[in-house]
Amino acid sequence: MTKNNFMQGAFIATLGIVISKILGILYVIPFYQIIGEQGGALYGYAYNIYAIFLGISTAGLPLAISKIISEYHTLGYENAKEESFKLGKQISIGLGILCFVVLFIFAPQVAQLIIGDIEGGNTIDDVTLVIRVISTAVLVVPALSVYRGYFQGHNFMTPTSISQVLEQIVRVLIIVIGSFMALKVFHLSLKTSVGIAVFGASFGALISCLYLIVKLRKNKKQFDKEKEVAKVVEPTIRKKEIAMKLLMYCFPFIMIDIFKSLYNSVDMVTLVKTLVNGLGYTAVDAESVMSIISTWGSKFNMIVMAIASGCMVSLIPNLTASFVENKMDDVRHKINQTFQILLLVTVPMTVGISILAKPIWMVFYGNSTFGASVIAYYIFVALATAAFTSSITIVQLLKEYKIVFISLFSGLFAKILLNVPLIYGFSKLGVPAYYGAITASILGYLVSAAISIVYLHYKYQVNYEDTVKQGLNILTATIAMVIVLLLLGYILPTSFASRLLNIPLIIFYGAIGCVIYIAITWKSKTIEHILGIDFINKIMMKIPIIKDKWGKKL
Repeated sequence: MTKNNFMQGAFIATLGIVISKILGILYVIPFYQIIGEQGGALYGYAYNIYAIFLGISTAGLPLAISKIISEYHTLGYENAKEESFKLGKQISIGLGILCFVVLFIFAPQVAQLIIGDIEGGNTIDDVTLVIRVISTAVLVVPALSVYRGYFQGHNFMTPTSISQVLEQIVRVLIIVIGSFMALKVFHLSLKTSVGIAVFGASFGALISCLYLIVKLRKNKKQFDKEKEVAKVVEPTIRKKEIAMKLLMYCFPFIMIDIFKSLYNSVDMVTLVKTLVNGLGYTAVDAESVMSIISTWGSKFNMIVMAIASGCMVSLIPNLTASFVENKMDDVRHKINQTFQILLLVTVPMTVGISILAKPIWMVFYGNSTFGASVIAYYIFVALATAAFTSSITIVQLLKEYKIVFISLFSGLFAKILLNVPLIYGFSKLGVPAYYGAITASILGYLVSAAISIVYLHYKYQVNYEDTVKQGLNILTATIAMVIVLLLLGYILPTSFASRLLNIPLIIFYGAIGCVIYIAITWKSKTIEHILGIDFINKIMMKIPIIKDKWGKKL
């Protein structure tokens, strides 16, 4: 088990998150064929409630634990570090048990709240069962998140990434195989099949947590050795102080997640009503658009945002360590490097998904009146969200909490203020009206990001000249990629009616786009400048096909 620097950590963390997200998207295809729309609705009821209680039980702990572990470890306060880990486990287990008890006991009332007196579909008993089954996950996931934060705080990114992928593989296997065997082989009820599927979250988390516990115990000597190296006279830090610090670190992370949810809430409250009452859309069409924005389209956005998540997982301990040691030049360098990595990967990915929106939508969901049209533009919300998340997190890591809240509230205010006017404005311009709501989200996130970025420039003298230069190189390469793909579209079809035929089409266009983009950014030395030649050499030497050739070049 080896420590990772910022670049290695960002790469490993991002890879783990991206693989997990891809698995989380791909299982939808067979799963919905197995359980159908009614089963999908039942599964959704359980997971939406679970997500709320999971947010309460984890309460920003993974990132907060990572930050406080890194801080104390950098200072050499090994006793305080271990006390923080112990306290984090106690808090997470306590919150998990509390949320489990509430969710398990009040599952019938929650089910009643969800479906009311509706007949002919899922019953209250059905919803109660799946909620109670998935409630077991909140007993495990909070503790799992603390273990991940502990490893990340020490810059051990590989175990946490493996644990994420392992959790998702186990979960997906139980969802797909379990539901298929239950419904198609043993002919059990739909609610039982969905109950088995949602249990995948609990079992996947349990396997992942056991993996990290075993990993920690096997490498205990390595952690103990670091304690011996630390020769700092450690002050007495009480549990109360650690608990308050954890709470202080948790709160901004919680607020960031809450404000992301509030953007969707603004659309839920205003979009459907405006489309139906103000612009003459049918209720069915308006709700179809809303479902794509809130549920189906967001699954593709997760892939883009996974890049930001991976960078943040690595950035938190690395930037915290540099800040604690007062290495401000390193802080400024890591801030710029973070933005450059995000631009390098997310810009072409976002544009590529937008261009291939129609065949991508066909592969996952089939024919749709609004699907491809919505995600072709909605995917850019992911790009804005990545900028928002990274900039806000950086400001939070530097303990500028006032600016965090100013940025969050300013962005949300912009979203609320612009949402309805832009819906009407886009409609008058002859552009799909729902593009107005999407634009309002993009602008809201960018307002928050801009406030944080400008503040970093003036308060910490972060110079973005190099990031702007590399950004222009990235933009040039992306435009060239778009031109080639659009020209190619005049020769080859851009989509097929068959879902299966669209898969090789996506791969072909994607491969061409990647080759063009990588070739141009490589020629301009943008990739080398951002990632560093040492990191590139390490990656190339691990690819069997080109290892020998690259080794000779070195």
